[in-house]
Amino acid sequence: MPKGNCLDNAVIENFFGLLKSELLYLQEFDSIEHFKQELIAYLDYYNNHRIKVKIKGLPPALHRQQALSVA
Repeated sequence: MPKGNCLDNAVIENFFGLLKSELLYLQEFDSIEHFKQELIAYLDYYNNHRIKVKIKGLPPALHRQQALSVA
C-alpha cells in the first residue's frame, strides 16, 4: 500500500469541518435519534441543495450528474 500524504484527507477533513460548523455547533440534540435525523437532513441538503461556487454554483449531486453525462 502506498504511503499517504495530508492531501489524501483534505476533502473529507473539509467536509467534516463544514458538518461541524453548519450542523453540530448550531443546535443541541435531544437524543442520538434526533441527531441521526438531523444528520440525514443535512446530508440531503449538502448533496442536493447547497450550492458550491467551486463547482459552477451547483449542488454536488447535480455537478456529479452533469460530469457523468459528459463522460
